[in-house]
Amino acid sequence: MIRVTLSLFAVALAAMTASAQADPKTPAGIVVDKAKKTVTIDAKVAPRKLEHLAEIYPIEVIACWGYVKDPKPGQKSGKKSHETVVTIDVMPSDVAKAVESLGPKPGKPAIGADAKSEGPEVNVYIDVPQGGGEPKRLTMNKVLIDPKTKLGMPKSVKFVFTGSAIFKGTPDKPEEKYGADVSGTLIMLFPVDADTAFQSSLTMKEEKFLKMDVNKDVLPKEGEPVKLVIEVLGGK
Repeated sequence: MIRVTLSLFAVALAAMTASAQADPKTPAGIVVDKAKKTVTIDAKVAPRKLEHLAEIYPIEVIACWGYVKDPKPGQKSGKKSHETVVTIDVMPSDVAKAVESLGPKPGKPAIGADAKSEGPEVNVYIDVPQGGGEPKRLTMNKVLIDPKTKLGMPKSVKFVFTGSAIFKGTPDKPEEKYGADVSGTLIMLFPVDADTAFQSSLTMKEEKFLKMDVNKDVLPKEGEPVKLVIEVLGGK
């Protein structure tokens, strides 16, 4: 009886482990868990002030590439790295492909005052390491706060898989690219542009009222590793 129980446990454990392993086609730093319908991305807590800027800007991005001074050709440097919660080092298009592998198809990114993002809803979390145990999972309502009132971002704010606009290039280099792979932006709060793979349900009308900052009481120090988790909801 004990041997049978242990065998069943081993089979279940193997199945759980296999479900969370990265697909050989998935780039390093991205893990797809088909059972939990999640895509997990390696990330770091972003600096809130960049050395070349005189001020700290409100948060407008959840995840993007970090800042690189005088980047060399092909080197990643995020256009929104001065106003992000975490930095990543993967291509946004690879994250989008990983999410698509779980079923949903991208909608349409918003841009402008009256535009609203379109696409299947997803949950966005940050997993904070807890000394070898299970990480602490934080919702954006816990991560982002109003620095004046100390209130969290409204729970009514949702995130959707919009997919990115296509970057048309320049006259001398007209090659089309996934726009988010040019900007380095993965998840955006306000629709200031469409070069991102995910947007929130917020519009530019709320941007003037919601000046959010990170809650340093729940996040590790700047530069510390965390996991960015995108959870697919429902079916396609």
